[in-house]
Amino acid sequence: MSEKIRVVIADDHPVVRTGLRLMLGTEEDIELVGEAADGAMAVRLVNELKPDVVLVDLCMPEMDGLEAIEHIRAETPQSVVLILTTYNEDDLMLRGLQAGARGYLLKESSQETLLHAIRAAARGEMLMQPETMARLLTYSTRTIAPAVSKRERHAVSFTEREQEVLAGLARGERNKEIAAHMGITRRTVEAYLTSIYTKLNVDSRSAAIVAAIERGLLPIQSE
Repeated sequence: MSEKIRVVIADDHPVVRTGLRLMLGTEEDIELVGEAADGAMAVRLVNELKPDVVLVDLCMPEMDGLEAIEHIRAETPQSVVLILTTYNEDDLMLRGLQAGARGYLLKESSQETLLHAIRAAARGEMLMQPETMARLLTYSTRTIAPAVSKRERHAVSFTEREQEVLAGLARGERNKEIAAHMGITRRTVEAYLTSIYTKLNVDSRSAAIVAAIERGLLPIQSE
C-alpha cells in the first residue's frame, strides 16, 4: 500500500496498549494514530481521527466495547472495527459481529495473526475464519435457529445462486474463490452480494453472515 494503515487502540489496560503500541511500531505499513482507555473515549477518538482500523476490547469502563462499536459503526462507518478480547464466548462473538465488528480476535492470538487481520481489514477482506464460522453456525443452530419462526425465516428469499454465494461467505471464501467454485465472474459474484446485502439490509460480509444466522438461513450442513 502507498499509505500506511492508520490504527486506533481501545483498551482500558495500559500494559495491553503498550504491548500493541510496541508491536505495531515495528511495522512499516501500519501507523498507530490514537489510544483510548474507555469506550466513550474510543468513540470520540475514532470520530476525530477516522482511522482505517480500530482494535476494541469488549470490557471497558464508561461505555463497554459492544456499545462503543455500535456508535463507531453509526458515526464513522469507514473505520473497520476488530474486536480484540480475552473472552472466547460464542454469545459475545455473535453480539460483537451484530454490533458491526468485522472480526473477532483473542488477545492470545499470535502477532502474525493480529497483523494479518489488520491488513486484511484495511483491504476490506473477509475476516471470519472457517473455525469461527463453524462455531457461530453451531451456536446459532443450538440457540437461535430454534427460536426463529417460519414467518421470520422466510421473510427473506434468496435465489439458488444467491444461496450459493451466501454459503461461500460462510466458508470464509473471497470473491474470486466463490467465482471459481460457481463458474462465474467476480463481477457477477459482486452483483449477487449487492442483492444479498439489500435483502438483509446490511453493508458487509460479516453482517450478512450474522443476519443470515439470526434468520436461520445458515444451518449446519452434515459432512
